[in-house]
Amino acid sequence: MLNRLPAALALLPRRLFSSSSSSSSSSSSRRSVTGARRLLLRMEPAVVRCLPGEPTLTISFRLDGSNKQMLRDQEEALGRVLARISNGLIKSQAKRAKKNQQKNQQKNQEKNQENQQPEDCTAVVKLFYAGEEVPVTALNCEAWRDGAVLQVGELQYSVQRNPPTFTTAELPASLLAGFPVCPKLEVEFGNLQDCEFTWFKENTPNTSPEAAAAEAPGEDSSWTEVGRGRVYVPSNQDIGSRLKLCCTPREGGRGGLDRELVSGGAVEAGPGVCTFDNRHQYTVKEAEWPAVRVVSYNILADVYAQTELSRTVLYPYCAPYALQLDYRQNLVKKELAGYNADIICLQEVDKGVFEDSLSPALDAFGLDGVFRIKEMQHEGLATFYRRSKFKLLSRHDIVLSEALTSDPSYSTLLQTVSANRNLRDRIVRRSTVLQVSVLEDLKTPDRKVCVANTHLYWHPKGGNIRLVQMGVALKHLSHVISQVAPGAPLLFCGDFNSSPTSGVFQLLSEAEVPELHADWSSSGPEESCSMELLSSFPPLLSACSQPAYTNYVGGFHGCLDYIFIQPDSMQVEQVIPLPSHQEVTTYEALPSVSHPSDHIALICDLRWNL
Repeated sequence: MLNRLPAALALLPRRLFSSSSSSSSSSSSRRSVTGARRLLLRMEPAVVRCLPGEPTLTISFRLDGSNKQMLRDQEEALGRVLARISNGLIKSQAKRAKKNQQKNQQKNQEKNQENQQPEDCTAVVKLFYAGEEVPVTALNCEAWRDGAVLQVGELQYSVQRNPPTFTTAELPASLLAGFPVCPKLEVEFGNLQDCEFTWFKENTPNTSPEAAAAEAPGEDSSWTEVGRGRVYVPSNQDIGSRLKLCCTPREGGRGGLDRELVSGGAVEAGPGVCTFDNRHQYTVKEAEWPAVRVVSYNILADVYAQTELSRTVLYPYCAPYALQLDYRQNLVKKELAGYNADIICLQEVDKGVFEDSLSPALDAFGLDGVFRIKEMQHEGLATFYRRSKFKLLSRHDIVLSEALTSDPSYSTLLQTVSANRNLRDRIVRRSTVLQVSVLEDLKTPDRKVCVANTHLYWHPKGGNIRLVQMGVALKHLSHVISQVAPGAPLLFCGDFNSSPTSGVFQLLSEAEVPELHADWSSSGPEESCSMELLSSFPPLLSACSQPAYTNYVGGFHGCLDYIFIQPDSMQVEQVIPLPSHQEVTTYEALPSVSHPSDHIALICDLRWNL
C-alpha cells in the first residue's frame, strides 16, 4: 500500500502551487518539478465542482471501469468522503473476488476459498496537497483544491477543481455538404472562444489510401482529420461519411476534459445553388464602421410549415423533405452566416430553433441573441447583434394588447377602440409582441441605437388591427428612447403584413393616418372605427425601399417586410439586391429546396450620420 506520494510530487508546494519560485533552484529540482507536472498530467482526473453559495459539491472520477460521481455537503469533513470511497472500493474488490471464485470453482476449490477473501479488506484512500496529506477533519470546500492528488489504493488522481467543462455538446441531426455544421455547446468555467475543436470524417470503404495515410501515427484508422475550428463546412468528399468532433473546453491556458461527438447520420448532398448564394457576393466582408449591416427576415416557423394546410394548400409545390425543420435550418444558418450582418431581426422563430440551432450557430459567427416568445405560442422574435461591435444595454419588450389595456398612456386610444366592442375584442385577443433592444456602439460608447422587431397581425382584412398595434408600438418606442437612450435613433424591423399602400406604411413614412383611411374599415362595418392616428416619430424611411415582393407563395406575392430608419440619424449606404424573379420561381414559389422560407430576407448597410 502507498502511504506517501512519489518524491517528485513533494516539490509541488514550492514549484507548482506557488506563485513564485526561487531563482537559486538547482537544475535537478527543476527537472523534478517538470517530472511532477508530467506525472499530474498523466494521472486520471478527479473533477470537483464546488461553487461558493451552493450547499453541495460533486466529485467525479473513474474507478474499476465505471464512472463514479459523489454529491457531498461542502461543510462535511473530508474523512467521511474518503471513508465512503474506501468502502466502495472494498465492496468492489469483494464482488470481483466472488465473481472469480464462481468462475474458477470447479478448477481449484481450495484456491477459490482464498480468492473469496480479499488479501486486504482495507483500502488506503487519502488526499494530498502540495505533497502533504490533507487532514481528515478539513471541510470538503477547503480540502478539494485544484492540483491536489487523490490516492485510492494503488491509483492516483489529479484533482481538478472547477475545470472548464462542457455542460452541453451536441451535433445537429442533419448534415449537408457545403453547409456549416455548428455544434450546440455550453461551457462552464470556460470560454467558447478559447476551446479547441478538431473534426474528423469516418473512413468509408471508398476512402482513398492517400487520405488514410495522412493520419498521424497511432490515431484511430477509422477516422481522418478534416478540419479545425468551431464550425466545419463538409465538402462533397464527405458525402456518405459520419463526422466526429473532438472538443477540449478551455479558459485561457487552463483545459478540461475532452468531449467526443459523433453525428447520428452521414453527410448528405446539398441542394446545389440556393437563392441566397448570389446575394452573398455582396456580403463577403463585414461592414466597416461607421456602417452597420442589418437583416430582417421571417424564417417561417416550423409550427406553421408542418400543418396540413401548409402541405396541401399553402405550399403544395414544395417537396415534403424541404419543409422539414432540419433541412430548412441548414439553409437558414448558411444564409444568415453568409450575410456577415451586425444586427439581425428574425420573425417566426421557434423557441427550440433559437435555443438549439440559431443561437449556437450565430454565436460561432460572433453574434449574441435575445428571444421573445409570443404569448400562448411556440414561436416568437429573435434579435442578434455582433458582440465585437455592440453591447446590449437593456430590453423593453411588450405584448401590444396588454400595453393597450393596462398602460394609462394608451387610455385615449383604448377609449376610441372600445367604442366598437367587436374590434376591441379582436385586438385584445392578439398575442403580437414588440421586441425592443437598446444597443451601445462599442466603437463610440456614447452612441446608442434602439432596435425594434415585430410581426404584426397576419389577416388580409386586419388592417385596422395592425394600425392600432403600430400606434401602440410607436408610442412605446418613443417612451423607451426618451427614458433610456435620449437621442438614440430608431431601427424598426419586421414583418408588418402591410403593403406600401397600407395605413401602417403611411403611419411610418408620413407620421400620420387620417380617419378616412380605408384600413379603418378593412374588416367590415361591424368592426370599423375612424380616428386620426399620429406617430410619435418624424417620418421614417424604408431603407430597402418598396420591393415588388418580400413574400412569394403560390397564391400571393407582395411587399410585407421592412427596415425603417430615421433618416436624420442614419443613411442607406447599400441595399443587397433581392433574388431575381427567375431564382424565386425556379421551383414555382417559396419555400423550396433552395430557399427555407416563404419570405425573403431584407439586407442593407446603414451608415451613422456622424
